[in-house]
Amino acid sequence: MEQNEVISNLTEAVVTGNKDDAIAYAEKALELGIDPYVAVIDGLAKGMEIMGVKYDNKEAYMPQLMMASNAMYGGMNILTPHLKKEGGERSAVAIIGSVEGDVHDIGKNLVKTMLTANGFEAIDLGKDVEINDFADAAIEHQADIISLSTLMTSTMDNMEATVKHIQDQGIRDKVKILVGGAPVTKAFADEIGADGTATDAMEAAKLAKQLLVDLSDNRWN
Repeated sequence: MEQNEVISNLTEAVVTGNKDDAIAYAEKALELGIDPYVAVIDGLAKGMEIMGVKYDNKEAYMPQLMMASNAMYGGMNILTPHLKKEGGERSAVAIIGSVEGDVHDIGKNLVKTMLTANGFEAIDLGKDVEINDFADAAIEHQADIISLSTLMTSTMDNMEATVKHIQDQGIRDKVKILVGGAPVTKAFADEIGADGTATDAMEAAKLAKQLLVDLSDNRWN
């Protein structure tokens, strides 16, 4: 079995929601010496991208998305321990969660996956996360990035409140804040004082890596 076939099968396993296949082909990727990053990005993540488009076009619904996500994490559990960290240094830390009042987490989970694939240690606070919890977690883990997610316009105010709380805790200069979700625009991100937003999970991970450059290594000391 060649690399392209394994990658294609990883994508198909996610699209069809077949967790057993996702695990089997992830193990096959390692057996064949395929770069785990390639297997994640070009295989598993591509499958979730396809399902995201299908969901947006009403060609797939929440149960299919949940099955796809479950399959993706089955493969991720196999591949994540083998993702290389550049230079063997401490992984950048990202705190991620859906803001208070929002119980959706598909988009948040995909961003978490992409952050992990890009070498971050992703601390997932889950969904409907209380405003204070993001700052508390950032302080506890000496975070580099805080990623706030929402799918509902009615909870966008809680994004703003979360950013304000982070400022009030005196740690705003120690972290970069990303916001994302269907209703979030760059103008909104700028308005509430976030450092940026992205159109999809892959772009969010790329932006997070770019923002690390502006952070000093000893800022938590």
